[in-house]
Amino acid sequence: MKILSIGNSFSQDAHRYLHELSLAVGNELETVNLYIGGCSLERHFNNMVNDLAEYSYEVNGASGNRTISLEEALTECEYDVITVHQVSQLSGRPQSYIPYLPELAAYVREKQPKAKLYFHRTWSYEWGYESQNYAAYNFDQNEMYRRIVDATAFAAKLIGVEIIPTGDAIQKLRTALPEFDYRNGGVSLCRDGFHLSLDYGRFAAAVVWYYTLTGRKPEVDSFGELDPVLVRKIVDTVTEE
Repeated sequence: MKILSIGNSFSQDAHRYLHELSLAVGNELETVNLYIGGCSLERHFNNMVNDLAEYSYEVNGASGNRTISLEEALTECEYDVITVHQVSQLSGRPQSYIPYLPELAAYVREKQPKAKLYFHRTWSYEWGYESQNYAAYNFDQNEMYRRIVDATAFAAKLIGVEIIPTGDAIQKLRTALPEFDYRNGGVSLCRDGFHLSLDYGRFAAAVVWYYTLTGRKPEVDSFGELDPVLVRKIVDTVTEE
């Protein structure tokens, strides 16, 4: 399965271990992330309209070594899955999706008619994170999460796609597992208040993507240097219906 994300650092987080996880369970997902830090749907739209080669081309979770335009990426090979999402600070604001998301989705479908398009639901910020991007959500993780759910449900319906529920999984891990309850002494799933942690946060995102895109629970008892007990807890919690 070939996966392309039109994204930013949040899809970079999600892709980091996805290819590696797929190999660990006996198959292969090939991933490409079109990366611009902090890229919004509006900027993706402008890049599309103006054919700007501003994306770092990241393959299988590795740093990019070439720069590419959206049109180049969508015409040089066929993909099975293509994902889009909004920049994190705007993810809970439904008005920020229009008119950019429908135009982008139409363009993707024109260039890649055989690919299945998904919307990536991202996660809310960590408690205690001090940024003006968080002020719009009253520095409240639960409020930000609720607003992301509402806005992305609207976005997915707007373009007729399914959601990759990374944000749901991260919030579930925060509330279901004491190990990740940051306000009460647990480890944060964010490394800097908003990007996923380099270990368990990114691993959890890979599990969500793998499970959503393949329909199969990734049966792994260990992964790299991560605690095997937490690996199993994350997989079971994320894939629990």
